[in-house]
Amino acid sequence: MTLNTFTCHCIGDTLDGLRDGLSHFSGPSRAAMVFAMEADSPMFIFDPQNLLSGHEPRLKELYVDNQEWRTRPSIHRGSLKYSHIIPEKNLQMTGLISYGGRSGSVCFQMWFTEHHPDMCSIGPTERWLEHAAWRFSHDMASESTFYTGISGSFLREYATHAVRDDVVDRMNVLLGWDTRLRIYPILDAILELSRTREEGAWPRGDLVFVEPQALAHIPFLAYFSPSEQPTMGNIKHVRKLLAAVEGSNLKLVSDGRCVAGIAVDRLPDFSITADFRGGHGFLNVVDDRVCSFADGCYQSTTRRANLVHLEEALLESDLDPETGNSVLKIIAALVHQAEDQKHGATLVLDLNPSPVIISGQCFDRPLDLREPAILDLAKSLFKVDGALHIGADMHLHGFACLLDGRAIAGENRARGARYNSALRFTAEHADIIVVVVSSDRPVSIIQAGVEVSAACQWKPMSCRIVEPIRLDQWVARNGE
Repeated sequence: MTLNTFTCHCIGDTLDGLRDGLSHFSGPSRAAMVFAMEADSPMFIFDPQNLLSGHEPRLKELYVDNQEWRTRPSIHRGSLKYSHIIPEKNLQMTGLISYGGRSGSVCFQMWFTEHHPDMCSIGPTERWLEHAAWRFSHDMASESTFYTGISGSFLREYATHAVRDDVVDRMNVLLGWDTRLRIYPILDAILELSRTREEGAWPRGDLVFVEPQALAHIPFLAYFSPSEQPTMGNIKHVRKLLAAVEGSNLKLVSDGRCVAGIAVDRLPDFSITADFRGGHGFLNVVDDRVCSFADGCYQSTTRRANLVHLEEALLESDLDPETGNSVLKIIAALVHQAEDQKHGATLVLDLNPSPVIISGQCFDRPLDLREPAILDLAKSLFKVDGALHIGADMHLHGFACLLDGRAIAGENRARGARYNSALRFTAEHADIIVVVVSSDRPVSIIQAGVEVSAACQWKPMSCRIVEPIRLDQWVARNGE
């Protein structure tokens, strides 16, 4: 069986839009899908950027060796073919997020994308994949005569909708369907507040949204007169009130339409909290973090350094696992402090039995970073120009250290002296890992003159130049 041109066009357009949208939401992302148009037709795969490479055994087990997916109750074409989809949930495959469904127009489909390690939650991404499945089913049901061609464009701009869909799903589980909270206006107000300065300062503090009926059960420290409650549409007024809860455990409370007052604790079982932290913030539903927001848009990132490459380097070193884990925690504490205070810094992790000599400010004896007071001191010294020098013994051997070395290939003038000095220094010294924290860039892990944490930028390519192939042929070819 071969696929017609219209089906291939829809798949390519939808996957292009999905990939572009997810790349803005979560960083460079790939996407792929497996699908069968009819219960008796072969399963196809569309993976233009090799996202599913390495997962051949699992896909073979699910869809080639096992034909159970063909025998599940199908939805017949008819009045339900435009809107009804029976969901197929996340397959829980390593490093992937997946979601799909069955409908009257597409017998089976499963969409995939990357599970980035720094995601607040996979919920919005799952809703994104779910909507991609719905759009593809709708396009196949409409057929070429009524094809609108907007699926790809809509999926590119789906970030706020994905966050809204995830929040609504969580809300319906906790409150049921009968709720008066309207999520879109709340999400719009949060973004507007995040962009609004007061006397030059970005907003900080918690703004909590609760069900209107729940207001009567909140022990307000200050409850505003109903006639004086500012509406959420009055962004400047709400921004001024937010300054009253900055730097405290106080919370500004709203019912989604107006700001009702200021409270401390004993909030209802369901609440949506916008945690403003200056230039960025986080959206939480009850105690679960859904996403972050910055620059007028929602993103999946935790806005914390991804130290997985450092963890891997420590696992490959001669350190025992317990010591390696302790070293990782110390470095993570220092890096996160620099991120929070938005200053650049450099940290030299010296895994040599006897630490190398580095020009800088030394102590009469190394300081044990396992002691909380010494770790706090190191956080302060991290702000000083130059690098911290930390040994495998978890002691601080010096600060304000200068890293030198001869020029090497692979230097990047756009990254500045801190980054390039780390490249040169690690190229000339074995068993040295340098962590470079930039005030405006991701954290870099550098070893042996190479940035091991460098992200692989996938080449942009149109999905329309690649066609789906049969899954059994793909498994046989890739499994060789």
